[in-house]
Amino acid sequence: MFDFENTIAITGHYGSGKTNLAVNLAVDFAKSGEKVTIIDLDIVNPYFRTADLAGLFDEHGIRLIAPQFANTNLDIPSLSIDMAAVIDGCDRLVIDVGGDDSGAAALGQYSTVLNNSGCGLYYVVNRYRYLTSTPEEAAELLRDIEQVSRMRAKGIINCSNLGQDTAADDVKVTADYALQCGKAAGIPVVMTAAERSLCVDGAYPVDVYIRPFWEE
Repeated sequence: MFDFENTIAITGHYGSGKTNLAVNLAVDFAKSGEKVTIIDLDIVNPYFRTADLAGLFDEHGIRLIAPQFANTNLDIPSLSIDMAAVIDGCDRLVIDVGGDDSGAAALGQYSTVLNNSGCGLYYVVNRYRYLTSTPEEAAELLRDIEQVSRMRAKGIINCSNLGQDTAADDVKVTADYALQCGKAAGIPVVMTAAERSLCVDGAYPVDVYIRPFWEE
């Protein structure tokens, strides 16, 4: 696995696979013996939430910080965090960030402390998702996220997938797409992630903890 910073923020477009990736990273860090905290800053998307996995996090001793109104019928979540204290209180912090400029605004309110801590912002891309099917579209969305969050992304993570219909070749053929995304954004591709059962050579193997409701 790529050598991530102690504090990382994972962002990407709706359906990119960013939340599932964030969960896998948190679980793997915890399995290695680290004291892990995960923050659900994806306050926009009601369908793919780290807050839905509280039981999994409890099992691995992972602290979950989620919006006050997560998993309720209230429309406007709120989240007030002493981010500096959270960073100091764990070995590894994983932040799941909303995948558009509106979602990134939640990250922006903590940009000063996160930038000062050396937080790494990583952008998840999915060749098969609407609005990020070309490198130019993906780079444009990232620029919006960076502007609103007041943070610069450090790398691209290729999570290209077709949900439960994904085959190994569907991942392999997106390697050039990911490289072109990195070129357009001016940052490197640091990792490809693929479902563990696909056995894609060189890819970070992930378990599927989160599926769209239409696949359940």
